[in-house]
Amino acid sequence: MRKFVETTGRSEEDAISAALYQLGLDRDDVSVEVLERAKSGFLGFGSSPAKVRVYYGPEEEDQPVFKPEVKQPEPKPEPKPEPGQEEKNTLQPGDQIILAAPPRREPPKKQPRPQPKPRPEPKPAPERREVQTQPPAGDDPVPPKIEAFLTGLMEHLEVQAKPDISVTPEGNYRVVLQGQNLGAIIGRRGETLDAIQQLTSYSVNRGLSKRVRIHVDAENYRAKREESLRRLAVKVAGKVVKYRKNIALEPMNAYERHVIHTALQDYPGVSTYSTGVDPNRHTVVAYSTK
Repeated sequence: MRKFVETTGRSEEDAISAALYQLGLDRDDVSVEVLERAKSGFLGFGSSPAKVRVYYGPEEEDQPVFKPEVKQPEPKPEPKPEPGQEEKNTLQPGDQIILAAPPRREPPKKQPRPQPKPRPEPKPAPERREVQTQPPAGDDPVPPKIEAFLTGLMEHLEVQAKPDISVTPEGNYRVVLQGQNLGAIIGRRGETLDAIQQLTSYSVNRGLSKRVRIHVDAENYRAKREESLRRLAVKVAGKVVKYRKNIALEPMNAYERHVIHTALQDYPGVSTYSTGVDPNRHTVVAYSTK
């Protein structure tokens, strides 16, 4: 009987990676059964991890299946013709054979060709009217939309926080939520803050001809998280070089994956790449001989 282990993770791939790391095996050496799928919840609340069962070890050999031998029925002898029957079917001398001529077919009548219908004259195309989608110069509608959306969202979440909006040199919008006890809107590893940032981006970019980027922060969490990711990247890279084995990190958003790639782009002996599909896309730190 094959052996198995059960592991959990934020996603099915994360749980499988944990089992492979625990067993020291590759993906092709095991078979996986998903027991419970991960639930993301809403704004980080009500989420639950994924649970998988990973089987490993030699498989049982198939037992030969006994198939009973089925006897085929013996063919029945054909009945012999009665005496005199063959004589009735044979022709006698002097019999005449009459061949019937095939019926005469009349040639098909020619159908008159249909006359082509006159083509209607093309209608002139309607004149295009240009619709002004860009706001007048000096009137930026983005900051009022950001403030209105986040103010309503904070009231719905019963959090006393006000948005402080500024524009970066690259033309992006940076929003800092000012208030006290903002840990509830940051969430575990910034999951709730990322959800608020995505909802704000969807709401503000609706109806705009050109998409704008919006970064939402609270209590300087982004800078602290970036420094923590750099330390994590260096620590994992040291293990990869020491054990010469690839290590997959937890799922991250695009910005956090970019921090990992940037931190290890000049680290000798390792390379990084991302795999998977959002929101379970994660970065892999791989051993490299280059």
